[in-house]
Amino acid sequence: MSEIDERLREVAVTARDLPLCCPRPGAPLWARHPRVFLDVLKTGNATCPYCGTHYRFTGEAPKGHH
Repeated sequence: MSEIDERLREVAVTARDLPLCCPRPGAPLWARHPRVFLDVLKTGNATCPYCGTHYRFTGEAPKGHH
């Protein structure tokens, strides 16, 4: 994960963070909710339906059939 803005709950992710799920590994216990996988490649953005964290894809998209 490259960048986190706690005030806006926006997270910039790269191909290394895929597959993307929320909450992210290492999140504090108080921030945990059921894990949900998010497709950030389709539009370049995804928002968690549980906590509202907005994920923004940056960088080069992964190559392959995934």
